[in-house]
Amino acid sequence: MSGHSKWSTIKRKKGKADAQRGQLFTKLIRVITVAARSGGGDPETNAKLKTAIQLAKESNMPNENIERAIKKGTGELEGVAYEELSYEGYGPGGVAVLVDALTDNRNRTVPEIRKIFSKNGGNLGESGCVAWMFDKRGYLVFEKSKVDEDLIFDLALEAEAEDVKSDDDNIEVITLPENHEKFETLIKQNNIEFLISEITLIPKTTVELEGKKAMQMINLMEQLEDHDDIQKVYANFNISDKIMEEISSNKDKA
Repeated sequence: MSGHSKWSTIKRKKGKADAQRGQLFTKLIRVITVAARSGGGDPETNAKLKTAIQLAKESNMPNENIERAIKKGTGELEGVAYEELSYEGYGPGGVAVLVDALTDNRNRTVPEIRKIFSKNGGNLGESGCVAWMFDKRGYLVFEKSKVDEDLIFDLALEAEAEDVKSDDDNIEVITLPENHEKFETLIKQNNIEFLISEITLIPKTTVELEGKKAMQMINLMEQLEDHDDIQKVYANFNISDKIMEEISSNKDKA
């Protein structure tokens, strides 16, 4: 299974804790506000807003929070103006890292992100230095023990999926962006439960990490994810299951 899948699963579990302390809500509110500002407050005509609202509801955000964020975006309520920014850099071992951020103060955000990179064995790079290493794709992950694998393969074929991968625990399906919604619709029509469904960036190749570099990379990802201004982090590392378990065990003991 790809490193992307492993980290996406970690993020999903971690997201529940974020929601408990309000951090995930803060990030989702920013996304909704920016989407409404750029494309209007009607989710039926604004795909970006529709996706943001869906994510908010899946995270159990109250409807009044969602409506207030939309109104701030459309100007019906006074709100902060957020700027969309992307940063590129390298993690330990030369791992390519892409960061999407929403900030109301880039002069604060840039040095803070640079500091996170530098203290975890990485560094910020120039625009375009690593973006070429990723492809935009639709991405769904299923828990293998809870689904019919043959049915997943059949529906993926029907939706013209680009790739289907399977290991002992999960099945991941990768589609072209334009086929993602078609496949997700088929999945829902068949009442199939999924762990992750998103349009994301998939690395073309991965960098294998172990030892100190693996630990540094996990710390880098976690600290970037925890930053209020950062919405998404993409990286092309891969860490074996055994090493990932060791890292998790060490963190639990700390």
